[in-house]
Amino acid sequence: MVGFVIRRVLGGIVILWLVSVITFLLFFLVPKVFGSNPAVLFAGRSPTPAVVAAVTKKLGLDQPLVVQYWHFLEGIFVGRHYDSGPDVTYCPAPCLGYSFRNSQPVWQQITQALPVTISLTIGAAVLFLLGGVTVGVISALRRGRFADRASMTVALAGVSMPVYFTGLVMLYLVSYKWRIIKGVHYANFLDNPFTWAWNLLPAWIVLAFLYAAMYARLTRASMLDVLGEDYIRTARAKGLPERDVIGKHALRAALTPILTIFGLDVGSLLGGAVLTESTFGFRGLGKMSIEAINTQDLPTILGVTVFAAFFVVLANIIVDVLYAVLDPRVRPT
Repeated sequence: MVGFVIRRVLGGIVILWLVSVITFLLFFLVPKVFGSNPAVLFAGRSPTPAVVAAVTKKLGLDQPLVVQYWHFLEGIFVGRHYDSGPDVTYCPAPCLGYSFRNSQPVWQQITQALPVTISLTIGAAVLFLLGGVTVGVISALRRGRFADRASMTVALAGVSMPVYFTGLVMLYLVSYKWRIIKGVHYANFLDNPFTWAWNLLPAWIVLAFLYAAMYARLTRASMLDVLGEDYIRTARAKGLPERDVIGKHALRAALTPILTIFGLDVGSLLGGAVLTESTFGFRGLGKMSIEAINTQDLPTILGVTVFAAFFVVLANIIVDVLYAVLDPRVRPT
């Protein structure tokens, strides 16, 4: 088991390295292929030739591509100096880039926005996992009945309606019509946990509604497949209580595909729930990325992309390890 975990971690490191290479090439090589100077992308809108030359010197874009990538990796582990003669800017490790538009390292911006994204992800993940799995199990056990049809209709509505629609409806109801929460905003957890949760609750419900619908449909399909297996019929024939048959045998086997999707979803949400954060005005990684795209802040976009890839890879490693815990058949020999 330990060897399996080590192999998965090493594999994740290799994948992260490949992601960093591909991302770096997209930002620094592709513009050259199409005859454009990458410095123009980092210099903002309508830059003068002097500004482009200064950015080229400061970012080392006049150096060979291999040297530029080495400096990029070096900055992640030991920090980096952006030097253009008398003007020297230091970016401490882990340096995922330096936003000259905001005059601060990208990592500093990420750490400021990350608590918002983590808070949004954790609350929504708990709701959509518990809600979606519960509804899916009930729907599978009541196949063809009213509860099954009603839950799948709601699930279809949840999948069909986009977040920016349900989010605006939620904001209208809780802030304007019912005045339950006046001015939804992000509150620091350490300052007041209740205020933190109360203001995040509408966003949790909206985000969970979208994902819970998918999890309900997936759980229902998976449970129906498992309930038809021979070992389930054998367990019932041996007189095991229905609660044990469903909870210890059927649900445990049905959770394997759900766990896969859950790991990927949580990883992607930690990389930034763009639509939800933008709708509710929470400045997490998603909203920060949108702002960086609108202002052509390429260092920030590059840093957030690499950071989001880290979460996706980490989530996949955790899912693979949990596979071995839930299903002994996939344990390494």
